[in-house]
Amino acid sequence: MTGAPDSALAAWRPSPNVEPRRDGRTPDMLLLHYTGMPTAQEALDWLTTEESKVSAHYLIDENGRITQMVPEELRAWHAGQSLWAGETDLNSCSIGIEIHNTGHPAKGESGELPAYPDIQMQAVEALCREILTRHAIPATRVLAHSDIAPTRKQDPGETFDWGRLHAAGIGHWVEPAAIGDDRGMETGDEGARVQELQEALGAYGYGVEITSTYGRGLENVVTAFQRHFRPARIDGRADNSTLETLRHLLDTAPGK
Repeated sequence: MTGAPDSALAAWRPSPNVEPRRDGRTPDMLLLHYTGMPTAQEALDWLTTEESKVSAHYLIDENGRITQMVPEELRAWHAGQSLWAGETDLNSCSIGIEIHNTGHPAKGESGELPAYPDIQMQAVEALCREILTRHAIPATRVLAHSDIAPTRKQDPGETFDWGRLHAAGIGHWVEPAAIGDDRGMETGDEGARVQELQEALGAYGYGVEITSTYGRGLENVVTAFQRHFRPARIDGRADNSTLETLRHLLDTAPGK
């Protein structure tokens, strides 16, 4: 595919894994991912080979270099099986940015999710701000891959600084409520409080079935919520800090 980058910040390396957006959709969502691969070059090679069947609009390496692979007007293949605000074809309405980070340790391995270098975060801010000048993307639709696919994904993870992006005018954020020593709701709990939690998460956009039962699916959604909005403790329990942070987000959500 020939072409040129939409962004003056980016180099151009086209991916073959691209198609028109469906149903005439235009971008109204920005999805942030991490690559989860050893090097940014390996990620770039993978995202631009037909064999992979995946792609994204942009890749930002650890030194802040930006490469565009798919024109913003076209549909890249980055969201996978996902759900937000009742929609399932999120590739058709989103722009996807892959941010190089080796990712969470594999199951059974020790270690922590690496931090994102300042120079890389500066590039993330600059690119996101530029994209927002071209597309009407609400703050509440600047999201993590884990938000839209909580049973499958953890990226970009708890070390990603969403508060920093918000301070730069990107995305929705509130200061997380203080963590206390309350037990919170957890897997196996039932009743009206669980239903209220499910309804509140669904009102924000998360894919939640209203059952009044705290099952593993709800635990996964709460974990994803904490990873984005209350990263100091990620345990899948809906404690008062989690609930208060969610209420504050709903109260301050633009257009809600």
